[in-house]
Amino acid sequence: MTINYETRLNTLKDCLNENNIDVAMITSPANVFYYTGFNSDPHERFMALILDSRNNACTLFVPALDKEIADDESSVQTIVPISDEEDPFAILKNELGENIKHFGLEMKTVSMFQHKHLSAAFPKAYYDDIQSFINAQRLKKSREELVYVQKAVDIIEKVLDEGVKKVKHGMTELELTAELEYLMKKYGAEGPSFSTIVLTGEKAALPHGTPGDRVFQKGDFLLIDMGVITKEGYCSDITRTFIIGEATEEQKKIYDIVMQSNQAGVTAVKAGVPLKTFDIEARNVIKENGYGDYFNNRVGHGLGIEVHEEPSIHENNEQIAENGLLFTIEPGIYIPNYGGVRIEDEVYINEDGKAEVLTSFPRELQIL
Repeated sequence: MTINYETRLNTLKDCLNENNIDVAMITSPANVFYYTGFNSDPHERFMALILDSRNNACTLFVPALDKEIADDESSVQTIVPISDEEDPFAILKNELGENIKHFGLEMKTVSMFQHKHLSAAFPKAYYDDIQSFINAQRLKKSREELVYVQKAVDIIEKVLDEGVKKVKHGMTELELTAELEYLMKKYGAEGPSFSTIVLTGEKAALPHGTPGDRVFQKGDFLLIDMGVITKEGYCSDITRTFIIGEATEEQKKIYDIVMQSNQAGVTAVKAGVPLKTFDIEARNVIKENGYGDYFNNRVGHGLGIEVHEEPSIHENNEQIAENGLLFTIEPGIYIPNYGGVRIEDEVYINEDGKAEVLTSFPRELQIL
């Protein structure tokens, strides 16, 4: 299954023409990948996809050391390498000329440093944000993209299934993290899609805590939040919470509430209703059971090429859900100095406007 990058580029070109934008510069590696198929992190070096509406040209500027890979991967054939000793803005000016009036940029991505040099190179230009065009285009996932996301989900679920078998008393959070990230590579992932989260005991109350040297103990919560990025460039994200050794009645109760909340959120998913509906339905379960003060973040986020994308699934988002949206449903209860539970699944709104759940790892409480 292949992605039609030309169609993606043509859609963006149409947006640029409608808004009288002469030149668009795309520098986010994720967006460069979305439009070209070339997936690279240039680190501090300059990389940009330039769309020139004046002559309908597309040019990919890459660090010289990435030229060979770009030649192999990029759908855009015109590739300009920039070596470390060269000034990328001088090269850009030489390629484009300085008579640009209307420049389109991703405002959240472009740094003040880049803006300063752009302004010097193109003194007649004024700038507009094209981020909203790109976000709108990337928002809806095609079936081709979903195949790659499902592959990422399948890998991370194999990792989770195999990884929890390695849990034992006396192990540390960091030791289990290392085991899980080894399994990611073993099962064919490019690597983790974000820093793997393994938290035990009272640390499970930290939604984005960092694994450390805490030793697993009997009765601990064990919260594992992780994902992979595949060689095709798509991400997964799943969370499951376990109990080590033996669970108390209170732990079972909290877990059951979160599982009901997760199900309520997933059940609410369909096209044609505000996105906030999914958050509210999940949140109400936790509120009605008296734990509303312990769930203070949104219920989910979009994902795809990046692990956090549009849409944001929160209780004030009036945006109407539509076919092609892909996002997480991940309610949780986090009680300071006690512990926490999160259950996270990935949900797609299909062509019929109905929910397809990509994740299949059991949600029922498992005692390890």
